[in-house]
Amino acid sequence: MRLLVLTPHLRPDTAPTGEVVSAIVDGLVGRGHDVHVVTSLPWYRDHRIADGWRGRLVRRGGYGGATVTRVHPFPTDKGDAERSNLVGRAMGFLGLTGLATLAGTLTRGPFDGVVAVSPPLTFGLAGWLLARRHRCPLVFNVQDVFPDVAVEVGALRSARAIRFFRWLERATYRRSDAVTVLSDDLAANVRAKVGSGVRPLVRVVPNFVDVEAIRPLDRATGYRTELGLGDRTVVMYAGNLGHSQSLDLVVAAARRHGDRDDLVYVVNGGGVRFDDLAEVARGLPNLVVVGYQPIERVPEVLATADVHLVPLRAGLAASSVPSKTYSALAAGRPVVASIDEGSEVARVLREAGAGLSVPPDDVDALVAAVDRLVDDPEGRRAMGERGRRWAEAWRSPDSVAGTYAELVTELADRHG
Repeated sequence: MRLLVLTPHLRPDTAPTGEVVSAIVDGLVGRGHDVHVVTSLPWYRDHRIADGWRGRLVRRGGYGGATVTRVHPFPTDKGDAERSNLVGRAMGFLGLTGLATLAGTLTRGPFDGVVAVSPPLTFGLAGWLLARRHRCPLVFNVQDVFPDVAVEVGALRSARAIRFFRWLERATYRRSDAVTVLSDDLAANVRAKVGSGVRPLVRVVPNFVDVEAIRPLDRATGYRTELGLGDRTVVMYAGNLGHSQSLDLVVAAARRHGDRDDLVYVVNGGGVRFDDLAEVARGLPNLVVVGYQPIERVPEVLATADVHLVPLRAGLAASSVPSKTYSALAAGRPVVASIDEGSEVARVLREAGAGLSVPPDDVDALVAAVDRLVDDPEGRRAMGERGRRWAEAWRSPDSVAGTYAELVTELADRHG
């Protein structure tokens, strides 16, 4: 089978979406499929084209056994400017989408299917155009539901812009042959917008965890030594530092625990909130903020924590699934999730017996949950073991790749 994959990120880019798609591409190639990827030049870490990749709008090469066309992403600056300069960001997405569409159009077919990854939402439109160009079905993979997330966090406020993106969202869903989402919550969201009696097929294909790459390790890591954490109990948030995450809640919890010398909070990641969080940490001796680590150090970073935090702002569970939860469980560490009741993450923690979920944006509840786990080392160990067993039974990268291959085959048969 020949597949055309349209994604905003691919290794060596460091974006979480890129890690997910890269593993799926590896799985597809490993199953003998011919995969061509259209993506951006690496830029996510510093919001500028990475060293060694500059000087050309388009570069062709490979990744593993796949062929790859990389195009300029027109990145915007990090920090507050990224949130305020919505026009600049929109133009960057349009430029990336236009170049990616052109690259996909010029790629020699035939293809059996197109898989387009969102966000950005505009990649759904590009995927539809490429599917028509190559006369094959479109699978639209939704990692986060846009514009819902942007509206909820206040990044998108213009009524006219919201109406436009909601129209584009519905139009993209209806022109897709299948839409894949990460949870039942997201599936219900998409189905409600599409309406009854209208395609597409909506399938839940949850993100996976690589239990071979992420294994339980001793907490006395080199990373712990580098950060000077000593033997203190480490409560960690590891992931994107954006507006969807309740990172101010983590800061508030650290302030409330300022009198505990045995406890330290670590925020590990990158994104638009990094600079202001780093500034806050300068005045809090029990809060450490550090940037993204290379992917090969991820298991070590996860093992450094005694407790992992998953803080998602209220109302976002129907639009986003923090897949970092799966990684923490694979590392054999318990999770405290501040998240909507009844959400996918809350269900997983309850089913696995591997952590606690508390109401979103409730600092009292979060502090109480952290106290409970910090003061119960044996309970933490038992939760971590149960979480690891759950992760081992969860979806693997290869099984998710197989699901996509089967879905494209099913859709291709319908197309004749």
